Amino acid sequence: MIMQKVVVKCESGLYNRQATYFIQKANEFKSSIWIEVEDHKINAKSLLGVLSMGITKGTDVTLIAEGPDEEAAVSVLSEMLLKDIF
Repeated sequence: MIMQKVVVKCESGLYNRQATYFIQKANEFKSSIWIEVEDHKINAKSLLGVLSMGITKGTDVTLIAEGPDEEAAVSVLSEMLLKDIF
């Protein structure tokens, strides 16, 4: 299992199109991936779950992955969250 803390830099946070792109990318990995904000943990491959978190710019999140490609998953997804737009 690998974990990485990230501060969301994306201007619109994880809403609408940005959430869709993020989830599509997460689904390309075989590993199980979660996003944790404070004491809430959701499946990063679930659109409803990600939207329900209300992740905005400046939110501290922890990406957690477990599986055969966990390091690549956390690396790629954290890079997405650090971009202004993706």
